[in-house]
Amino acid sequence: MAGGLVALLDDVAALAKLAAASLDDVAGAAGRAGTKAAGVVIDDTAVTPRYVTGLSPDRELPIIGKIALGSLRNKLLFLLPGALALSAWAEWAITPLLMIGGAYLCFEGTEKVIEAVTGAHHAEEVVEITDPKALEDRQVSGAVRTDFILSAEIMAIALAELPHLSIAIQAAVLALVGIAITVGVYGVVALIVKMDDVGLHLAQRQAAAARSVGRGLVAAMPVLLRALAVIGTAAMIWVGGGILVHGLEGLGWGTIAHWLHDASETAGHAVPAGGAIVAWVVTALGSAVVGLVVGGVIAGVMHLVPHKK
Repeated sequence: MAGGLVALLDDVAALAKLAAASLDDVAGAAGRAGTKAAGVVIDDTAVTPRYVTGLSPDRELPIIGKIALGSLRNKLLFLLPGALALSAWAEWAITPLLMIGGAYLCFEGTEKVIEAVTGAHHAEEVVEITDPKALEDRQVSGAVRTDFILSAEIMAIALAELPHLSIAIQAAVLALVGIAITVGVYGVVALIVKMDDVGLHLAQRQAAAARSVGRGLVAAMPVLLRALAVIGTAAMIWVGGGILVHGLEGLGWGTIAHWLHDASETAGHAVPAGGAIVAWVVTALGSAVVGLVVGGVIAGVMHLVPHKK
């Protein structure tokens, strides 16, 4: 009886060690996968605040909450099972699908650059919505659709970092990455959109220091939103171009990737202090150039296609 109990305890200890090792694998893989997806995360964070701009301040946080729930639904109910199915039965399709998403990011980013340079804008149907709930639903729906594309890129990038892991660990890592990124992105977005309210509250305080900080926050909000728009556009182009470059390399066409690698290495060695940062900047700029070229070609083709009014 005692021997059986000891054996049982040994089995429990072995299972505990296995579980701990699995958790370490999940945490480590999630960290690596999340880092790879950082560019898309920046883009997601920069894009979302525009969906609550101009709406009632007391509805900003509820709207962000709805978008965050939609984002979780995108990742956990649709994209995660789809990613696991691809990993199990069509792993060859991951890179092409990732490149299609990268091309879309390049196109969206380049369109924003073209609009900024020419002053032209997408032809959109102007719809007057007087019902606040209908307007809110429309904004949430648009944000969740945009999030689906960005979330698909995040999950695909994360999955590409997990080819050697079991299906169960892949599922756990993708779920962890999806939840962590969603909480992080929409937590930051909530802080950004409420910053002006915090500033107004502080500006009404009696303490001079608090009033000064409050006025500074209120004045900084328009600058911050403009900066986020620029960062979001740059991230779209840089990330999309980088995805295409690495995708081509994975498919056997590594010339551009090798050029960028050699250029970044040369630039990094030329600047001993901060060489790693310089090398990263060169790689990012090279990826952005690729993104602009691809995005420009797609934008040109799209503009030649007749659109139904």
